[in-house]
Amino acid sequence: MHEASKRLAIPLLACIAGSIGSVQAAEIVAERIATEHLELRLERIAEGLEHPWSVIMLPDGRFLVSERPGRLALVEEDGSISHLDGLPEISARTQGGLLDVTLHPRYGDGEHDWIYFTWSKPDGSQTATALGRARLDDTRLSDLETLFEQERPADPGRHYGSRLAWLPDGTLLMSIGDRGSPPRAQDGRDHAGSILRLTETGGVPEDNPFVGDDGTLDEIFTLGNRNAQGLVVTEAGEAWATEHGPLGGDELNRLIGGENYGWPEVSLGRSYVSRQPVGEDSLPGMRDPVHVFEDRFAPSGLTQVTSSMFREWQGNLLAGGLQSEQLHRLALDGDELVDSEVVLDGQIGRIRDVYQGHDGAIYLINDDPQGNLYRLRPVD
Repeated sequence: MHEASKRLAIPLLACIAGSIGSVQAAEIVAERIATEHLELRLERIAEGLEHPWSVIMLPDGRFLVSERPGRLALVEEDGSISHLDGLPEISARTQGGLLDVTLHPRYGDGEHDWIYFTWSKPDGSQTATALGRARLDDTRLSDLETLFEQERPADPGRHYGSRLAWLPDGTLLMSIGDRGSPPRAQDGRDHAGSILRLTETGGVPEDNPFVGDDGTLDEIFTLGNRNAQGLVVTEAGEAWATEHGPLGGDELNRLIGGENYGWPEVSLGRSYVSRQPVGEDSLPGMRDPVHVFEDRFAPSGLTQVTSSMFREWQGNLLAGGLQSEQLHRLALDGDELVDSEVVLDGQIGRIRDVYQGHDGAIYLINDDPQGNLYRLRPVD
């Protein structure tokens, strides 16, 4: 499933799987990286991306990479980069900018050739996390549509969240951070600090958990999520997220519709000011994380390994880290973490996104003013 496209729970058309031509030319960064089960090669296939945020592989083997300053880069097979016109107005301040990008699950059939993306949308002196879609038309985006924007915009710069993932029923999950105001994550009348579930046109699915609840907005799927920047739907149709704590307390959560994940009343993180615990370890009615990362992992980017290229990692999650500069492999048995391993540790710097391409390789981008697109695959 994830060999078709990033964070897609529904495969692209079967013809896509064999549509790649030549493999991108690559510069070897690390010839051999030893892990518990595999020896890996790390390659750089494109460079000069400004604070890249998300990567997706097109059916023809090219890549789209969002750059936080407000550009969408098209990366050719030879590593050359061009930028697409046609984006909306974007507020690129601090953590804001052009953020996640994904394809419609049926991309490639002509009718559903939509590219979905999120961005920080200007609203006077404030900004809102917004979702849009457009079609790729040679060197530009066309048929641009704004599908959704959060209630209550906030001062620009903080906690937009903004990862996307498709569920098997064709609905779309979208994370929105607490926008730097923790109490908003417990306010059901506020999209901030939540995971949303939307239709492909940005509407409300009739079976959303809070439809008919006057105290909670219809779009909300889960509450109490501080700032989820890793989001994936597995082959089994389960939704998982990695989200930032404050100082520590970074979490891996299995997302269950209607649940409250506690922020800021429950957290193992510490206050930036007092260095004291922010909240309780656990509270009734609030769902505990499956895993809390040690130290300051600062998660961003999450994918499931389904590629036969990584047979020993089948079903595992790969989670990227910013502050830690690490890539973690996470093995799960139901809702229990049964094994973990640090796969990368500083080789590419701050890991912003992790993605399995439909060629079976793992692709990563690093958060840097001169960022790169990397490929990770087993040594032949």
